[in-house]
Amino acid sequence: MKPKLIRLTTVPGSLGGLLRGQLKFMTNHFEVIGISSSGNDVRSLAEIGEQESVRVIPVEMTRKITLLKDLLAVWKLYKIFKNEKPTIVHTHTPKAGTVGMIAAYFAKVPYRLHTVAGLPLLEVTGMKRNLLNTVEKITYRFATEIYPNSFGLKEVIIQQKYTKEDKLKVIAQGSSNGIDTDHFNPTLYDEVNKTELRNRLNIKPTDYVFIFVGRIVSDKGINELINTFRELVVKFPKIKLLLVGAYEKDLDPIQKENENYIEQSESIITTGWQNDVRPFFSISNSLVFPSYREGFPNVVMQACSMGIPSIVTNINGCNELIKHGENGLIIPTKDSEKLKLAMIEIMNKNISQVSNEIRQFMIDNYSRKFIHNEILKNYTSLLKRDKV
Repeated sequence: MKPKLIRLTTVPGSLGGLLRGQLKFMTNHFEVIGISSSGNDVRSLAEIGEQESVRVIPVEMTRKITLLKDLLAVWKLYKIFKNEKPTIVHTHTPKAGTVGMIAAYFAKVPYRLHTVAGLPLLEVTGMKRNLLNTVEKITYRFATEIYPNSFGLKEVIIQQKYTKEDKLKVIAQGSSNGIDTDHFNPTLYDEVNKTELRNRLNIKPTDYVFIFVGRIVSDKGINELINTFRELVVKFPKIKLLLVGAYEKDLDPIQKENENYIEQSESIITTGWQNDVRPFFSISNSLVFPSYREGFPNVVMQACSMGIPSIVTNINGCNELIKHGENGLIIPTKDSEKLKLAMIEIMNKNISQVSNEIRQFMIDNYSRKFIHNEILKNYTSLLKRDKV
Protein backbone atom coordinates (compact mmCIF):
# COMPACT_ATOMS: atom_id res chain seq x y z
CA MET A 1 0.00 0.00 0.00
CA LYS A 2 1.30 3.44 -0.94
CA PRO A 3 1.89 5.94 1.89
CA LYS A 4 -0.62 8.78 1.94
CA LEU A 5 0.43 12.34 1.05
CA ILE A 6 -1.77 15.40 1.54
CA ARG A 7 -0.90 18.65 -0.25
CA LEU A 8 -2.58 21.77 1.06
CA THR A 9 -2.90 25.34 -0.26
CA THR A 10 -5.23 28.20 0.66
CA VAL A 11 -6.86 28.49 -2.77
CA PRO A 12 -7.14 25.98 -5.63
CA GLY A 13 -5.29 28.27 -8.04
CA SER A 14 -2.13 27.66 -6.03
CA LEU A 15 -2.69 23.91 -5.86
CA GLY A 16 -3.16 23.58 -9.60
CA GLY A 17 -1.09 26.53 -10.79
CA LEU A 18 1.95 26.99 -8.58
CA LEU A 19 2.18 23.20 -8.13
CA ARG A 20 0.95 22.22 -11.59
CA GLY A 21 1.80 18.61 -12.42
CA GLN A 22 3.45 17.91 -9.07
CA LEU A 23 0.50 16.14 -7.46
CA LYS A 24 0.00 13.94 -10.52
CA PHE A 25 3.73 13.10 -10.53
CA MET A 26 3.57 12.06 -6.87
CA THR A 27 0.67 9.63 -7.51
CA ASN A 28 3.25 7.19 -8.90
CA HIS A 29 4.67 6.89 -5.38
CA PHE A 30 1.94 8.05 -2.94
CA GLU A 31 -1.79 8.11 -2.50
CA VAL A 32 -2.24 11.86 -2.96
CA ILE A 33 -5.04 14.07 -1.68
CA GLY A 34 -5.34 17.78 -2.51
CA ILE A 35 -6.98 20.19 -0.08
CA SER A 36 -7.82 23.87 -0.50
CA SER A 37 -10.83 26.17 -0.46
CA SER A 38 -13.50 25.13 -2.93
CA GLY A 39 -12.59 28.01 -5.23
CA ASN A 40 -14.45 30.38 -7.52
CA ASP A 41 -15.27 30.83 -11.16
CA VAL A 42 -11.59 31.18 -12.11
CA ARG A 43 -10.34 27.83 -10.81
CA SER A 44 -12.39 25.37 -8.78
CA LEU A 45 -10.93 22.65 -6.59
CA ALA A 46 -12.85 20.03 -8.55
CA GLU A 47 -11.13 21.17 -11.75
CA ILE A 48 -7.74 20.88 -10.06
CA GLY A 49 -8.59 17.35 -8.93
CA GLU A 50 -9.33 16.37 -12.53
CA GLN A 51 -6.21 18.13 -13.79
CA GLU A 52 -3.96 16.33 -11.32
CA SER A 53 -5.89 13.03 -11.21
CA VAL A 54 -6.15 13.14 -7.41
CA ARG A 55 -8.89 13.07 -4.83
CA VAL A 56 -9.65 16.52 -3.44
CA ILE A 57 -11.34 17.73 -0.26
CA PRO A 58 -12.60 21.33 0.14
CA VAL A 59 -11.87 23.21 3.35
CA GLU A 60 -12.71 26.89 3.31
CA MET A 61 -9.78 29.14 4.21
CA THR A 62 -9.31 32.90 3.98
CA ARG A 63 -6.16 34.77 3.03
CA LYS A 64 -6.83 37.41 5.69
CA ILE A 65 -6.64 36.93 9.47
CA THR A 66 -10.16 35.79 10.43
CA LEU A 67 -9.87 34.14 13.82
CA LEU A 68 -13.18 32.26 13.96
CA LYS A 69 -12.93 31.02 10.37
CA ASP A 70 -9.30 30.06 10.92
CA LEU A 71 -10.15 28.03 14.02
CA LEU A 72 -12.95 26.33 12.10
CA ALA A 73 -10.49 25.46 9.32
CA VAL A 74 -8.08 23.97 11.88
CA TRP A 75 -10.87 21.83 13.33
CA LYS A 76 -12.02 20.59 9.92
CA LEU A 77 -8.47 19.77 8.87
CA TYR A 78 -7.82 17.98 12.16
CA LYS A 79 -10.84 15.72 11.56
CA ILE A 80 -9.73 15.03 7.97
CA PHE A 81 -6.18 14.16 9.06
CA LYS A 82 -7.42 11.87 11.83
CA ASN A 83 -9.68 10.09 9.36
CA GLU A 84 -7.22 9.89 6.42
CA LYS A 85 -4.10 9.18 8.54
CA PRO A 86 -1.57 10.65 6.10
CA THR A 87 2.14 9.99 6.49
CA ILE A 88 3.01 13.44 5.11
CA VAL A 89 1.14 16.73 5.11
CA HIS A 90 2.88 19.30 2.92
CA THR A 91 1.51 22.85 2.93
CA HIS A 92 2.07 25.90 0.74
CA THR A 93 0.91 29.53 1.08
CA PRO A 94 0.79 31.34 4.45
CA LYS A 95 -2.73 30.64 5.73
CA ALA A 96 -2.76 27.00 4.62
CA GLY A 97 0.62 26.62 6.29
CA THR A 98 -0.57 27.92 9.64
CA VAL A 99 -3.89 26.08 9.91
CA GLY A 100 -2.48 22.97 8.21
CA MET A 101 0.58 22.62 10.43
CA ILE A 102 -1.42 23.16 13.63
CA ALA A 103 -4.04 20.61 12.62
CA ALA A 104 -1.42 18.09 11.44
CA TYR A 105 0.49 18.41 14.72
CA PHE A 106 -2.53 17.65 16.88
CA ALA A 107 -3.58 14.85 14.51
CA LYS A 108 -0.11 13.33 15.06
CA VAL A 109 0.88 13.35 11.37
CA PRO A 110 4.50 12.06 11.34
CA TYR A 111 5.90 14.47 8.71
CA ARG A 112 4.61 18.03 8.64
CA LEU A 113 6.29 19.97 5.85
CA HIS A 114 5.75 23.60 4.88
CA THR A 115 7.16 25.39 1.84
CA VAL A 116 7.77 29.13 2.16
CA ALA A 117 7.46 30.90 -1.18
CA GLY A 118 7.66 34.49 0.00
CA LEU A 119 7.00 36.50 3.14
CA PRO A 120 4.30 39.15 2.58
CA LEU A 121 4.64 40.21 6.23
CA LEU A 122 8.04 41.79 5.53
CA GLU A 123 6.22 44.77 4.01
CA VAL A 124 4.04 45.23 7.12
CA THR A 125 4.88 47.35 10.17
CA GLY A 126 3.58 48.04 13.69
CA MET A 127 1.22 45.82 15.65
CA LYS A 128 0.11 43.93 12.56
CA ARG A 129 3.74 42.98 11.85
CA ASN A 130 4.15 41.70 15.42
CA LEU A 131 1.01 39.61 15.02
CA LEU A 132 2.15 38.18 11.66
CA ASN A 133 5.60 37.42 13.08
CA THR A 134 3.93 35.41 15.83
CA VAL A 135 1.75 33.54 13.34
CA GLU A 136 4.81 32.72 11.21
CA LYS A 137 6.65 31.33 14.23
CA ILE A 138 3.61 29.22 15.12
CA THR A 139 3.59 27.70 11.63
CA TYR A 140 7.26 26.78 11.88
CA ARG A 141 6.88 25.52 15.43
CA PHE A 142 4.30 22.90 14.45
CA ALA A 143 6.14 21.81 11.28
CA THR A 144 8.83 19.13 11.28
CA GLU A 145 10.65 20.70 8.30
CA ILE A 146 10.50 24.07 6.56
CA TYR A 147 11.41 24.47 2.88
CA PRO A 148 12.27 28.03 1.82
CA ASN A 149 12.14 28.00 -1.96
CA SER A 150 15.28 30.09 -2.35
CA PHE A 151 18.58 30.45 -0.53
CA GLY A 152 17.95 34.16 0.00
CA LEU A 153 14.63 33.42 1.66
CA LYS A 154 16.33 30.92 3.95
CA GLU A 155 18.70 33.66 5.12
CA VAL A 156 15.78 36.03 5.74
CA ILE A 157 14.05 33.40 7.89
CA ILE A 158 17.23 32.89 9.90
CA GLN A 159 17.71 36.65 10.33
CA GLN A 160 14.13 37.07 11.51
CA LYS A 161 14.61 34.18 13.97
CA TYR A 162 11.41 32.47 12.93
CA THR A 163 12.90 29.03 13.56
CA LYS A 164 16.17 27.18 14.06
CA GLU A 165 18.43 26.75 11.05
CA ASP A 166 18.45 22.95 11.32
CA LYS A 167 14.72 22.92 10.51
CA LEU A 168 15.32 24.69 7.17
CA LYS A 169 16.17 23.13 3.84
CA VAL A 170 16.30 24.48 0.28
CA ILE A 171 15.43 21.72 -2.18
CA ALA A 172 17.72 21.57 -5.25
CA GLN A 173 18.63 25.10 -6.39
CA GLY A 174 15.34 26.56 -5.21
CA SER A 175 11.81 26.89 -6.65
CA SER A 176 8.62 25.18 -5.45
CA ASN A 177 7.82 23.49 -8.73
CA GLY A 178 10.44 24.27 -11.35
CA ILE A 179 9.47 25.25 -14.86
CA ASP A 180 8.06 23.12 -17.67
CA THR A 181 10.56 24.15 -20.34
CA ASP A 182 8.73 22.15 -23.01
CA HIS A 183 5.55 24.06 -22.24
CA PHE A 184 7.25 27.45 -21.94
CA ASN A 185 9.01 27.23 -25.28
CA PRO A 186 9.16 30.19 -27.70
CA THR A 187 9.31 27.91 -30.74
CA LEU A 188 5.67 26.95 -30.13
CA TYR A 189 4.65 30.37 -31.48
CA ASP A 190 5.34 31.26 -35.10
CA GLU A 191 5.12 34.68 -36.71
CA VAL A 192 1.53 34.10 -37.81
CA ASN A 193 0.47 33.45 -34.19
CA LYS A 194 2.38 36.46 -32.92
CA THR A 195 1.16 38.84 -35.62
CA GLU A 196 -2.43 37.86 -34.95
CA LEU A 197 -2.08 38.54 -31.22
CA ARG A 198 -0.26 41.83 -31.80
CA ASN A 199 -3.02 43.00 -34.11
CA ARG A 200 -5.68 42.02 -31.59
CA LEU A 201 -3.90 44.02 -28.88
CA ASN A 202 -3.09 46.94 -31.18
CA ILE A 203 0.65 46.43 -30.88
CA LYS A 204 2.71 47.45 -33.92
CA PRO A 205 5.70 45.40 -35.15
CA THR A 206 8.00 48.35 -34.35
CA ASP A 207 6.78 48.69 -30.75
CA TYR A 208 9.05 47.62 -27.89
CA VAL A 209 6.88 45.61 -25.48
CA PHE A 210 7.53 45.45 -21.75
CA ILE A 211 5.48 42.76 -20.04
CA PHE A 212 4.47 42.39 -16.41
CA VAL A 213 2.82 39.15 -15.30
CA GLY A 214 1.32 38.86 -11.82
CA ARG A 215 -1.16 40.42 -9.44
CA ILE A 216 -1.77 44.12 -10.09
CA VAL A 217 -0.98 45.17 -6.52
CA SER A 218 1.30 47.60 -4.72
CA ASP A 219 3.81 45.07 -3.39
CA LYS A 220 4.57 43.89 -6.92
CA GLY A 221 5.97 47.38 -7.59
CA ILE A 222 3.10 48.41 -9.87
CA ASN A 223 3.03 52.00 -8.61
CA GLU A 224 6.72 52.44 -9.41
CA LEU A 225 6.25 50.74 -12.77
CA ILE A 226 3.34 52.97 -13.82
CA ASN A 227 5.06 56.14 -12.58
CA THR A 228 8.15 55.20 -14.57
CA PHE A 229 6.22 54.23 -17.69
CA ARG A 230 4.36 57.55 -17.71
CA GLU A 231 7.71 59.31 -18.01
CA LEU A 232 9.22 56.93 -20.54
CA VAL A 233 6.33 56.89 -22.98
CA VAL A 234 6.74 60.63 -23.51
CA LYS A 235 10.34 60.13 -24.69
CA PHE A 236 9.77 56.74 -26.31
CA PRO A 237 6.28 56.76 -27.87
CA LYS A 238 6.84 53.33 -29.46
CA ILE A 239 6.88 51.43 -26.17
CA LYS A 240 3.99 49.41 -24.83
CA LEU A 241 3.33 47.96 -21.38
CA LEU A 242 1.46 44.66 -21.31
CA LEU A 243 -0.11 43.94 -17.90
CA VAL A 244 -1.14 40.30 -17.57
CA GLY A 245 -2.89 39.77 -14.25
CA ALA A 246 -5.81 40.77 -12.06
CA TYR A 247 -6.32 43.53 -9.50
CA GLU A 248 -6.67 42.69 -5.81
CA LYS A 249 -8.28 45.90 -4.66
CA ASP A 250 -9.43 44.52 -1.31
CA LEU A 251 -6.01 43.23 -0.23
CA ASP A 252 -3.33 45.47 -1.72
CA PRO A 253 -4.70 48.15 -4.04
CA ILE A 254 -2.46 50.32 -6.19
CA GLN A 255 -2.75 54.12 -6.11
CA LYS A 256 -6.03 55.30 -7.61
CA GLU A 257 -4.30 57.74 -9.97
CA ASN A 258 -2.22 54.89 -11.38
CA GLU A 259 -5.28 52.69 -11.78
CA ASN A 260 -6.95 55.52 -13.70
CA TYR A 261 -3.87 55.99 -15.88
CA ILE A 262 -3.80 52.27 -16.73
CA GLU A 263 -7.42 52.45 -17.85
CA GLN A 264 -6.92 55.61 -19.93
CA SER A 265 -3.52 55.05 -21.54
CA GLU A 266 -3.42 53.75 -25.10
CA SER A 267 0.14 52.51 -24.47
CA ILE A 268 -0.87 50.13 -21.67
CA ILE A 269 -2.68 46.91 -22.52
CA THR A 270 -4.40 44.95 -19.76
CA THR A 271 -5.52 41.36 -20.22
CA GLY A 272 -6.82 40.41 -16.79
CA TRP A 273 -6.04 37.00 -15.31
CA GLN A 274 -4.96 34.47 -17.94
CA ASN A 275 -4.76 30.68 -17.81
CA ASP A 276 -2.01 30.71 -20.41
CA VAL A 277 0.56 33.53 -20.35
CA ARG A 278 2.87 32.08 -23.02
CA PRO A 279 1.33 33.90 -26.01
CA PHE A 280 1.89 37.22 -24.25
CA PHE A 281 5.53 36.40 -23.49
CA SER A 282 6.00 35.43 -27.13
CA ILE A 283 5.21 38.97 -28.35
CA SER A 284 7.18 40.75 -25.61
CA ASN A 285 10.74 42.03 -25.62
CA SER A 286 11.44 41.95 -21.89
CA LEU A 287 9.83 41.28 -18.53
CA VAL A 288 9.73 44.07 -15.97
CA PHE A 289 9.12 42.73 -12.47
CA PRO A 290 9.79 45.36 -9.75
CA SER A 291 8.39 43.29 -6.86
CA TYR A 292 9.10 44.15 -3.23
CA ARG A 293 9.40 40.56 -2.09
CA GLU A 294 9.23 37.06 -3.55
CA GLY A 295 9.99 33.49 -2.70
CA PHE A 296 11.17 32.04 -5.98
CA PRO A 297 9.23 33.80 -8.73
CA ASN A 298 7.60 31.59 -11.34
CA VAL A 299 7.09 34.59 -13.61
CA VAL A 300 10.84 35.19 -13.95
CA MET A 301 11.42 31.51 -14.68
CA GLN A 302 8.70 31.66 -17.32
CA ALA A 303 10.26 34.69 -18.98
CA CYS A 304 13.69 33.04 -19.01
CA SER A 305 12.28 29.82 -20.42
CA MET A 306 10.61 31.87 -23.17
CA GLY A 307 14.01 33.38 -23.90
CA ILE A 308 13.39 37.01 -22.94
CA PRO A 309 15.47 39.11 -20.51
CA SER A 310 14.07 40.44 -17.24
CA ILE A 311 14.37 43.56 -15.10
CA VAL A 312 13.99 42.45 -11.49
CA THR A 313 14.53 43.90 -8.05
CA ASN A 314 17.42 42.85 -5.82
CA ILE A 315 15.40 40.45 -3.69
CA ASN A 316 15.77 36.76 -2.94
CA GLY A 317 14.73 34.47 -5.75
CA CYS A 318 14.92 37.18 -8.39
CA ASN A 319 18.62 37.78 -7.79
CA GLU A 320 19.27 34.04 -7.91
CA LEU A 321 17.62 33.66 -11.31
CA ILE A 322 18.92 36.80 -12.99
CA LYS A 323 22.62 37.42 -13.63
CA HIS A 324 23.02 41.16 -14.05
CA GLY A 325 23.95 42.07 -17.62
CA GLU A 326 23.62 38.50 -18.86
CA ASN A 327 19.98 37.43 -18.78
CA GLY A 328 18.62 40.68 -17.39
CA LEU A 329 19.18 43.61 -15.05
CA ILE A 330 18.85 43.90 -11.26
CA ILE A 331 17.71 47.12 -9.56
CA PRO A 332 16.89 48.19 -5.98
CA THR A 333 13.31 47.86 -4.74
CA LYS A 334 10.98 50.88 -4.73
CA ASP A 335 13.37 52.94 -6.88
CA SER A 336 11.54 54.49 -9.84
CA GLU A 337 14.64 56.28 -11.12
CA LYS A 338 16.73 53.09 -11.28
CA LEU A 339 13.79 51.31 -12.86
CA LYS A 340 13.62 53.98 -15.56
CA LEU A 341 17.33 53.72 -16.31
CA ALA A 342 17.10 49.92 -16.46
CA MET A 343 14.16 50.03 -18.88
CA ILE A 344 16.09 52.41 -21.14
CA GLU A 345 19.23 50.26 -20.89
CA ILE A 346 17.45 47.01 -21.70
CA MET A 347 15.86 48.59 -24.78
CA ASN A 348 19.32 49.56 -26.02
CA LYS A 349 21.15 46.39 -25.00
CA ASN A 350 21.58 43.27 -27.06
CA ILE A 351 20.52 41.01 -24.19
CA SER A 352 17.53 39.92 -26.26
CA GLN A 353 19.94 38.52 -28.85
CA VAL A 354 21.08 35.80 -26.43
CA SER A 355 17.64 34.25 -26.20
CA ASN A 356 18.96 30.69 -26.48
CA GLU A 357 21.42 31.19 -23.61
CA ILE A 358 18.69 32.67 -21.40
CA ARG A 359 16.51 29.66 -22.07
CA GLN A 360 19.28 27.09 -21.65
CA PHE A 361 20.00 28.33 -18.12
CA MET A 362 16.46 27.34 -17.14
CA ILE A 363 16.69 23.94 -18.78
CA ASP A 364 19.95 23.13 -17.00
CA ASN A 365 18.93 24.27 -13.52
CA TYR A 366 15.18 24.51 -13.01
CA SER A 367 13.33 22.07 -15.25
CA ARG A 368 10.14 20.77 -13.66
CA LYS A 369 11.10 17.11 -13.96
CA PHE A 370 14.31 17.78 -12.05
CA ILE A 371 12.52 19.65 -9.24
CA HIS A 372 9.81 17.00 -8.92
CA ASN A 373 12.41 14.28 -8.55
CA GLU A 374 14.32 16.29 -5.94
CA ILE A 375 11.14 16.72 -3.86
CA LEU A 376 10.42 13.01 -4.21
CA LYS A 377 13.96 12.20 -3.04
CA ASN A 378 13.34 14.32 0.03
CA TYR A 379 10.06 12.54 0.80
CA THR A 380 11.57 9.08 0.40
CA SER A 381 14.60 9.98 2.50
CA LEU A 382 12.23 10.90 5.35
CA LEU A 383 10.41 7.60 5.07
CA LYS A 384 13.61 5.57 4.83
CA ARG A 385 15.15 7.40 7.75
CA ASP A 386 12.38 6.24 10.06
CA LYS A 387 11.44 3.15 8.02
CA VAL A 388 7.83 4.21 7.49
